[in-house]
Amino acid sequence: MMTSLAQFAGFGGVVMLGAMSPGPDFAVVVRRSALSGRGHGMAAAVGIAVGVSVWVVAAATGVAALLAASAMAFTVVKVVGAAYLLYLGVKALRAALRGGGGLDLGLPAPAGRGPWAAFVEGLLTNVLNPKAALFFVALVPQFVGERAAFGEALLLSAVALAGTVVWFLTVANVVSTLRRVFARSGVRKAVDGLTGAALIALGVNLAIAGRP
Repeated sequence: MMTSLAQFAGFGGVVMLGAMSPGPDFAVVVRRSALSGRGHGMAAAVGIAVGVSVWVVAAATGVAALLAASAMAFTVVKVVGAAYLLYLGVKALRAALRGGGGLDLGLPAPAGRGPWAAFVEGLLTNVLNPKAALFFVALVPQFVGERAAFGEALLLSAVALAGTVVWFLTVANVVSTLRRVFARSGVRKAVDGLTGAALIALGVNLAIAGRP
């Protein structure tokens, strides 16, 4: 049972450390912030944070444990998640290969590439990652036991949401301040190529990963 403010702070700290570790979430926020600007990067950050809060509630209420225990469910989420990361990676690599001129910072984002699309990209990147389920299945019971009351689950979710969004909003704002550098054609190609390769590698790693 969670009984103290210190436990809230401890949980939030562990979640933030997990968010700070390199992974697909980081790659998505960096690419969105560098190439599409602060608003898109922040939207992706919020999407990721919402995905984290979903997993926290699922872990606190036992739903994520069912996913972790079911080989079929785990495999389905793993395959879909890996396919989505590969899709994002291939799309980024294609953008790098196409190249093109410098980015005009005065132009609005093309249709279908606005903040909402960035939010959905961040959300799906996290929600379709079964490793996130395993992380929270192991973490949450240390703070609220095997089954938490719904109110406790919501409190944990809010703490995780706050910690994750603070970190990724910081990343989005730091990267977006350098957007004039990223607007250069050569730098854009490098960002697309590096993040695309990283997302593909993460997708392959997820696809071949087994349940612990």
